[in-house]
Amino acid sequence: MSYKSIAVWLDPKRSAPADAAIKLAQESGAHLTALSHVDITRMPPYVRAHLGEDEARAQLQRAEADALAVGQSFEAMARREGLTSVEVRRVSGDPVHGLATSARYADLVVVGQADADSVDGPEQRDFPDHAILAAGRPVLLIPYAGSFPTFGDHAVIAWSATKESTRAVTDALPLLKRAKRVTVIVGDASPGAGGHGESPGADIALFLARHGLKVEVSQERTAGIDVGSLLLSRISDLGADLLVMGAYGHSRLRELVLGGVTRTILREMTVPVLMSH
Repeated sequence: MSYKSIAVWLDPKRSAPADAAIKLAQESGAHLTALSHVDITRMPPYVRAHLGEDEARAQLQRAEADALAVGQSFEAMARREGLTSVEVRRVSGDPVHGLATSARYADLVVVGQADADSVDGPEQRDFPDHAILAAGRPVLLIPYAGSFPTFGDHAVIAWSATKESTRAVTDALPLLKRAKRVTVIVGDASPGAGGHGESPGADIALFLARHGLKVEVSQERTAGIDVGSLLLSRISDLGADLLVMGAYGHSRLRELVLGGVTRTILREMTVPVLMSH
């Protein structure tokens, strides 16, 4: 089992998401599709409304030229790394819709974490959050800070015995099979037939063992610490370099409502995170 089609959202400010996507495509023998956004959202709507037709056209042409340059730079980098099955698509209009449309034909989508200190508007800052909920595919988020030339040697699974968590584990199997070590973390779970079974974490560990994975289970008590912070702390303690978890929330129009753990991880992640919704 491996990813055979990967999509990456290009970030003109940094190369880490593109680097991760290229690495995964190389290791998986996957086709790589890069999405370069024609970004006119940095101009406030009231400014666009008062521009003359010629100036509005010029702004659009500049945005298209920028997207073309970003795409060409990525394609040149990918081919230097030896990828032969690679393409670049320019995406116009709503970025979430554009990503979701291409994600339908990918096994995995790679996106960069938003920069919390950016002066960008909410459309840019909330893009990764909306993308996770809209993609319909697993999304691998690459932290804004740092570089990640390798990741996935030690994977942590945040297990909650929900459909989102189950989907994340299944979607992550190609990455988990590459891992040298997998740790399942279960927080404040109670035994019961409704989800966790007699021993929380044991059933998912057995499922993964049948796929040939070596798995450890860690049952954690939060003791007043929120689960997101607990996960980040344990990742640091373990020296893990990948987190797999379900994403909880919903999006109506541009309203975004995320679960507390999802929100914490999206804002404070320190390692790449694979999320499925």
